[in-house]
Amino acid sequence: MSFTKSIRVVALLLSASIHVVVAEHESGPNNLLRGIQSVANSDADAQSLNVFGKPLEACSQNGMAKTGYDRSGQCVDQEGDTGSHHICIDLSSTSLDDKNFCEVTGQSNWCAKEMPCNEDESLQCPVERWCVCQWAFAGYLAAAKGCDAIQKIECNAVNIKAVEAYEKDEEKYGAALSCLKDRCKL
Repeated sequence: MSFTKSIRVVALLLSASIHVVVAEHESGPNNLLRGIQSVANSDADAQSLNVFGKPLEACSQNGMAKTGYDRSGQCVDQEGDTGSHHICIDLSSTSLDDKNFCEVTGQSNWCAKEMPCNEDESLQCPVERWCVCQWAFAGYLAAAKGCDAIQKIECNAVNIKAVEAYEKDEEKYGAALSCLKDRCKL
């Protein structure tokens, strides 16, 4: 690959929000490419997109508990996350029946607890915006009696992987897909 093509690759990766640190200009294009591949492979969440095809925004904000399967604050797609925690919902909002996600889905009420804060993990903050399992989200919709009855969805922080998974089995997950399309205006 030529050095010009290497520069184009770097520009493309940077535009996709992957931050690459290049040691020195003298390192040459081969070392540059190895560095890019290493960063790209180790920093998967930097490549995550939201339902609009734009860089995934943080679900957690300062003053609230840090969420994400990997506790990065984002609903990233990560190996080992069998629950696929891709849906960011605002647990501080209210549903039509004034029940939160945990109460509706029959989980222990972790939704009302405090956990390490987004900005300082030595402090405890309320669980507010949270990455919930996309499969539990589908069950949440059914138990809540529809999309209009659930808490607020933070669309800029919802991973596009949820839409892709729901599209693979619309018969089973059509209501969840429709809800995301409706609430996020997709």
